[in-house]
Amino acid sequence: MKQGIIVLLNGTSSSGKTSISNELVNQKEILFHHLSIDDFFNNFNEFVDKKFPDLKPTREVDDQVVAQIIFDPIASMFYSTIKLFSEMGLNVIADTVIDNDKRFNECLDVFFDQPTIFIGVICSKEELMRREQIRGDRQIGLANSQFDKVYCFNEYDLEVNTEELSPIECAEKILSFIHSDKDYSVFKKLSKREISVS
Repeated sequence: MKQGIIVLLNGTSSSGKTSISNELVNQKEILFHHLSIDDFFNNFNEFVDKKFPDLKPTREVDDQVVAQIIFDPIASMFYSTIKLFSEMGLNVIADTVIDNDKRFNECLDVFFDQPTIFIGVICSKEELMRREQIRGDRQIGLANSQFDKVYCFNEYDLEVNTEELSPIECAEKILSFIHSDKDYSVFKKLSKREISVS
């Protein structure tokens, strides 16, 4: 059985990844399953909130420590689930925020041998801030804090600019790329990054 295609969308919060994913799921040409990093983190938070509604920590934990204990393993599970879907022959749209070198390197390890189309979902800082204010369910400034880390490289199979194109147009551009004879093998050409120790 052929491996399923992985459409890996990388962009900051509010860049338009979910809107594009929804359009790709709704089209009839190729059957896709949508996996979002947000769902994995939200399910964990929901589990803790329901299981321990009165939980009151007795000490503060640094954000970096929380990332190492919880967020990094959840991201690893997310990437592994994407690979599992592909190995089962299922086409996957995966939207994520690759905001550090460790996650970038992990993506290279996991998706190197998978039929992965790496797509940059591009948007300006000004537009990202406007979207955050409109949607009201994101911390203002989150996208701005991710911006330089997420967009510090431009090695993509394809880029879509969500200020210039609607979600439907972005989805159509991705589908056209899939149907073309273009090679989508940027993951085979990229090199791991040196992880700085702070």
